[in-house]
Formats: sequence, structure tokens, C-alpha cells
Amino acid sequence: MKAKIYISGKITGTTDYMERFAAVEKELTEKGYAVVNPAKINANLPVPETTWEDYMTVSLALLETCDEIYMMPGWKGSTGAEIELKYALEHDVKVTSGEVKLDAGQYRIRNRY
Repeated sequence: MKAKIYISGKITGTTDYMERFAAVEKELTEKGYAVVNPAKINANLPVPETTWEDYMTVSLALLETCDEIYMMPGWKGSTGAEIELKYALEHDVKVTSGEVKLDAGQYRIRNRY
């Protein structure tokens, strides 16, 4: 069975996030992962009725089903990505970054959610 990996990265305040997430999804799929792309899934929620908190609730539920999280380059400073990383570290989800491997011993995050 393929490992299921969740893509995490900056969305709020960017205009190219769908393209960036799609590119990472393609790359990870080619590496043999079953990829969960929250940008694509959350795009199906009704706007403007869906709040940022609603998006995060759905995103964390998706992350809960995954074996691993991939932190896209540029994720630092994104409140949502930091919450996802914190969740992953607290629930022993393997964390991989586009730049380096991360684990609870290497990264501490403030509680923002």
C-alpha cells in the first residue's frame, strides 16, 4: 500500500497556490505516494460561506488520515501550515520538507490555534 502524504504550504495571501500545490502533487505522485492535496479538495467548499476556520477543520481532518506531511518551500509564516505542522508533530506524522527533514526534536512551534 502506498504511503498517503498531505501537502502543506502557504495559501492565504497568494494567487498561485493551486498551481504550486498541483505541481507538488504531480511530483509526489510520480514518487509513488497517494497524495492528499487540500488546496484542490477545499476548493470545492462553498464560498463565501466557508470561513478560514472551516477550511482548517477540513484540512486537519484530511491530515489525520495521512502517514506523512510534506511542507512546501515557503510554508514558514503561514498560520495554517504552522498549525498543520504542529498537528503532525503532536500525532507522530512523518514530516518532510521541500528543503530538509523535520521532526519534533528539530522544530518547535508556538501554539496559534
